[in-house]
Amino acid sequence: MKIFLADAQATLRLGMTLGQNLSVGSVILLEGDLGAGKTTLVQGIGQGLAISEPIVSPTFTLINEYTEGRLPLYHLDLYRLEPQEVLALNLETYWEGLEVMPGIVAIEWAERMPCKPHVYLNVHLTYGDEGDRQAEIIPFNCVISEFITTI
Repeated sequence: MKIFLADAQATLRLGMTLGQNLSVGSVILLEGDLGAGKTTLVQGIGQGLAISEPIVSPTFTLINEYTEGRLPLYHLDLYRLEPQEVLALNLETYWEGLEVMPGIVAIEWAERMPCKPHVYLNVHLTYGDEGDRQAEIIPFNCVISEFITTI
């Protein structure tokens, strides 16, 4: 499914809709060039989850955890990592809920992951010619609800 995003606000609204409708255990793998809107989409997810804390890119910290919303949000950024370093993080603890409270996991630069969860939503963001963007959403072993088509 491809969704046209006229501006950053549209990207934020898509994220809000996702945050309002995703269920516990959802994993969103985000791909796209620098500045394509990955962090903006996660900020929208946080708003949709009623997280009041500002959501910032975890480029240097790798993982930011937001636990006060409707569901916890785990925001990861793999930009600076090589695949072997990603493996050492044991990211599956987040989507399996083994050592953390189960919630929503959003991973920027997911293409750097050598292993992916069994069920996830892949969101690939690209630039358009006029400053707009496009989100291509592909579910892997999960179903996208009708709500996304209303964006």
